[in-house]
Amino acid sequence: MSFNIAELFDLEYWRQLLSVDFFSVPFFVNILDVLVVWYLVYKLIQMVQGTKAIQLFKGVVIFIAIRFLAEIIGLNTLSWLMDQVITYGVIAAIVIFQPEIRRGLEHLGRTTFFSQTKAETDQGETMVQAFDKAIQYMSKRKIGALITVERNTGLEEYIETGITLDADITGELLINIFIPNTPLHDGAVIVRNGKIAVSSAYLPLSDSNMISKEYGTRHRAAAGVSEVSDALTIVVSEETGGVSLTLNNQLYTELSQDEYLKVLRDNLIVETPERNKNRKNFFRNFLDELNKLSKGGK
Repeated sequence: MSFNIAELFDLEYWRQLLSVDFFSVPFFVNILDVLVVWYLVYKLIQMVQGTKAIQLFKGVVIFIAIRFLAEIIGLNTLSWLMDQVITYGVIAAIVIFQPEIRRGLEHLGRTTFFSQTKAETDQGETMVQAFDKAIQYMSKRKIGALITVERNTGLEEYIETGITLDADITGELLINIFIPNTPLHDGAVIVRNGKIAVSSAYLPLSDSNMISKEYGTRHRAAAGVSEVSDALTIVVSEETGGVSLTLNNQLYTELSQDEYLKVLRDNLIVETPERNKNRKNFFRNFLDELNKLSKGGK
């Protein structure tokens, strides 16, 4: 294939190149294909970070690198051996790391597209205030507590392990549940649909290496349920009285009242009148600016 330098100055050549090769449907499909693959790899790394599956991921990368090097150098026996390891290793990984695979699939279905109604917003604010009242009381007296709020991912398997209450959420009730040496204080309270569904529930413990050893069972249970669901979990430390939250596989520790209230409101009250007002003002200002520009251009 020869290249003619005159083509560089040919407008028809450049028009055809841009319209047929760069701005064609196959070109954009290929770009989308690459972006989707990179996004999936990025999310995969995010999901396995801090778990034992990250070691498997590193091992797979090493095996693939060895496979390519063996192919390039011409080490046929090593190349064949790596092919067998990679092929049958996938099946072994599915069996060994079934919890991590399940967690990753659950993460894919956590997006919600619907905003809350005003009644739900008011209910969310009432719930946040009840949490705040209980947290402040228990934190000052170093009463340990574990409260999980179900969101989009169902927590039925953990609710079944608890004692059914189906009670309205109040600060006083939460305080009484977690008073030491009472029948309901051990385990977690799970909130569903604006009510305390159960108390004394058992949550899965996280085995993440990212959690400091100074944190006990409550923090590991909070992190564990965050790894398998989109639940928001509140932890009050029995040793220090510190307040922690877990959300989307993240552990936030030693939060002040303002900090945990912001997280609670941002995640339990999706839409607020103030947010709607700000959004309307933004679009109104944007349209006003467009009108000014259009009038100025006449």
